[in-house]
Amino acid sequence: MKIEEIYSHNRAEELLIVRHQTLWDEVQQVIHGIDASQLRTKVSRERTRRGRNLYSPVEMNKAFKASFNALGWQDWRYQFWATRNHEVAGEIYAAQADEQKSAIERAGHIPIMSYNQTDFVKDRIAVEVQFGKYAFVAHDIFVKHQTFFVAKIIDAAIEILPMKELEMQMSSGVPYYERDLMNLMRHGRGNPSVPLMLIGIAPKTARCINPQLVSGSRDRRRHPDASGR
Repeated sequence: MKIEEIYSHNRAEELLIVRHQTLWDEVQQVIHGIDASQLRTKVSRERTRRGRNLYSPVEMNKAFKASFNALGWQDWRYQFWATRNHEVAGEIYAAQADEQKSAIERAGHIPIMSYNQTDFVKDRIAVEVQFGKYAFVAHDIFVKHQTFFVAKIIDAAIEILPMKELEMQMSSGVPYYERDLMNLMRHGRGNPSVPLMLIGIAPKTARCINPQLVSGSRDRRRHPDASGR
């Protein structure tokens, strides 16, 4: 695979290069080391593409997991306690899990155990690889990454997405970089507060299908955040 596009939100790229260069190098190593030619194993059952070989999200996730795990990246689960009472929830959201549970019980409510889990974390950097449904990207960015950042577990997050040219060769409903870049831009430079790098990937042999809709450059380009950096 190759990195086709990068968007740095809240100076994420600057933070990675200055403070976590080794980890950033590892992320690039993993992406470039994925052999896309071995992952086109899903036979489509969709009416308009029946019988076509598509890139398999399951096999792609397995490949990324194996590569990240080999470098010491592991999934991370953040447990918390929830309540139906908004006043209590507003007071305890940043507290430790045991403190949350006690506070909910003291207020006379029933604590509900829940958790957020992210794909890969190493030395305060989180990575999500998203080849599932497009709605999951917003949950990654505005719930998982933001929660881990507020809880002081991570300094920055990376979201890896397929480019449109790759998404068109996968099952329906998969997210793609261009759409989620636009969604992120709509929120402005301060939301979410977590430094976030959005990465768009494509097979190394990919060619743009429609030059008016998908960028035709074969080189990786950096998109600065709204601060102009």
